[in-house]
Amino acid sequence: MGAVVELVDVSIVRGGSTLLDKVSWTIDEADRWVVIGPNGAGKTTLLQMLSATIHPSSGMASILDEVLGAVDVFELRPRIGMTSAALADRIPRGESVGNVVVSAAYAVLGRWNEGYDVSDFARAGDLMAQLRIEHLGKRTFGTLSEGERKRVQIARALMTDPELLLLDEPAAGLDLTGRESLIDTIGEIVSEPWAPATVLVTHHLEEIPPGMTHALLLKDGAVVAAGPIGEVLTDELMSRTFELPLQIGQDGGRWTARAERAGG
Repeated sequence: MGAVVELVDVSIVRGGSTLLDKVSWTIDEADRWVVIGPNGAGKTTLLQMLSATIHPSSGMASILDEVLGAVDVFELRPRIGMTSAALADRIPRGESVGNVVVSAAYAVLGRWNEGYDVSDFARAGDLMAQLRIEHLGKRTFGTLSEGERKRVQIARALMTDPELLLLDEPAAGLDLTGRESLIDTIGEIVSEPWAPATVLVTHHLEEIPPGMTHALLLKDGAVVAAGPIGEVLTDELMSRTFELPLQIGQDGGRWTARAERAGG
């Protein structure tokens, strides 16, 4: 395989509005990308395209060596793991956590009459242990806390051993304890040599886990900057992206952003 993702001058137009504007971007197998931008920047649209949910209006989008528009997306999608609030809303609230995770093997939400191998249940168990939710296996999804649901979604996203992992604001809605715990766990996952190429979307630098290697800044559907994370998360580029004077810092592998105070 060459690049995991290759976008060339990709634009997406819906209802006369340009949601993505001539985006060119390459993701390699070892890359761990964070995508940052203000509301309306096009982050969700970008992830929808990377998950083969929508197609470009123009340009070329290659996902896992398959060109969107020339591939059966139902064969491509199982190779991509994704978590998002929209996907979580579709999970049956009465489904057990164990079934939510293992049913990803058939790319279904909610277990029906599928036949699973012992290896399927073993992998689901291993992932639940890694995400520290093995004790929740018999609980129903609707009874979980928000932090527990996030972990279940990540375990499910990893169930098929995906070649591309997409995490859409995984720490959104969590309290401080839940956020920090989840960020630590995601950092452990993306730092593993077996981890797939990863794209994490967030509004907040504080939610970037250790181990992320690259950053893409989006504004008004266009790329402001993309490259190694230390070269992109700068005062100048972040200030331009958010149209606010910002001071960017890093401490212990974690990033921070603060509005620049008047007078220095």
